[in-house]
Amino acid sequence: MWSVTESQSTRTEWPESPPPPWPAEVKATIWWHRARPAGRALLSSRTIPITVVMVIDYLNSPVGPYREVLASPVLWRPGRGMGPMPRISVPFIAVDSETSVHGGRTHWHLPKVLADFGGDVLADASVSAAGVSGEGSSGDGWSVRTSAKGIGPSFPIKGALGFAQPSDEGSVLATARLTGKARLARVQVDASGPSLGKWITPGIHFGLQIVSGRMATGVSTLLSGGRV
Repeated sequence: MWSVTESQSTRTEWPESPPPPWPAEVKATIWWHRARPAGRALLSSRTIPITVVMVIDYLNSPVGPYREVLASPVLWRPGRGMGPMPRISVPFIAVDSETSVHGGRTHWHLPKVLADFGGDVLADASVSAAGVSGEGSSGDGWSVRTSAKGIGPSFPIKGALGFAQPSDEGSVLATARLTGKARLARVQVDASGPSLGKWITPGIHFGLQIVSGRMATGVSTLLSGGRV
């Protein structure tokens, strides 16, 4: 499965999860920055050099409440079967739910691993694999820390986020659709790890907070030949 070191796991068996779609109530902080060379190197064709990172709190879902951090080093350009909008590709994603790990790896080709979470995704949050023991965690220590501050009033938001995960057969495509309330934000970021520190830029970034939202992640499809 396509992933960076922090999202690799030797464990193969997880508590079984229900099939998609997965509806959920969420809140999240999202930020982006120009991709660094190490991030651009992770996908080699038809990309936009923008890195997108997010920390998400799933207040409820088909596998219960859980938290998540994910990062896309660059964006896929639209067209050639990818659809009309850019898509993220996620080589790093971690959660605090074993059943969610199964869902990500089985239903969407997302390389989920287990992690420890602290704080509030809309304020000060921390995620780390350092305190997770057992073969469900990644093999190397890493951490992502954020301190977010909302800017201005919230406003209605409705949209979709598509992703494309490289596989041996092509690209696994899926879409998460969201309605809710959002606000602009500034996010102080610090990331460390064997690879994360090389392509997630530290410092203050412009971002967006999902203050409250309803999201549904749909069934995946395979785009044959759509590979890195």
